[in-house]
Amino acid sequence: MASDISQGPGGEERANAAPLIIFGVFLLSLGYAVLRYHILGPVPWKDFPLFILNKGVCLAAFLLLTLNFSLGPYKSLGGAVATSWLNARKALGMTGFLFVLIHVLMSFLLFHPAVYGKFFMPDGTLTLNAGLSMLGGVAAFVVLWGYNMSFQTFLREDAAFIQFITSRRFMLFALLLGAGHLFFMGYSGWLQPAGWHGGLPPISMVAFACFAAGYVINLLGRE
Repeated sequence: MASDISQGPGGEERANAAPLIIFGVFLLSLGYAVLRYHILGPVPWKDFPLFILNKGVCLAAFLLLTLNFSLGPYKSLGGAVATSWLNARKALGMTGFLFVLIHVLMSFLLFHPAVYGKFFMPDGTLTLNAGLSMLGGVAAFVVLWGYNMSFQTFLREDAAFIQFITSRRFMLFALLLGAGHLFFMGYSGWLQPAGWHGGLPPISMVAFACFAAGYVINLLGRE
């Protein structure tokens, strides 16, 4: 799949690798989920359309958002980043948000004791970790929604709103909320490598590690 080519100011061509990156990240994320849970794990294939696909979408969302937040700062730190990747950042962020929305909707359909028993008390109420994870996830979704709203034409005249929502502080806050959702959702499984299917780390751990790396890069290199 070739990168898109668009015309920039003055007529010069500006390569955009967004389609290639998005396709590659999604394929890699879904492949990891299938390998860990279906091929090396005990999850039956009947659960692929919703349960496993949701995990792949979740990982892809966090990877795309991490790229969106960290490519520019990584370049500022002296890292080698192709111009086509830098041009893809907006598309990666908006696609990551779309994947988050899909993840939220699919998780809503799946979130009950029969599927996520460890997040429920015997009386059917949520555990503390589940409540904190859900709170972090909802808050992160709202923050990302606000960020994507900043690209809407009718909001661009509100300079104060745009300056705040695209600020470094706001972006780091969004990263922390997403990391909190991942941490409280899965950290108990991270500490039990003997239970990892095929020795592969849980998807929440992989996403958290990538997100943490993106956070540090963003913190050190964002101008």
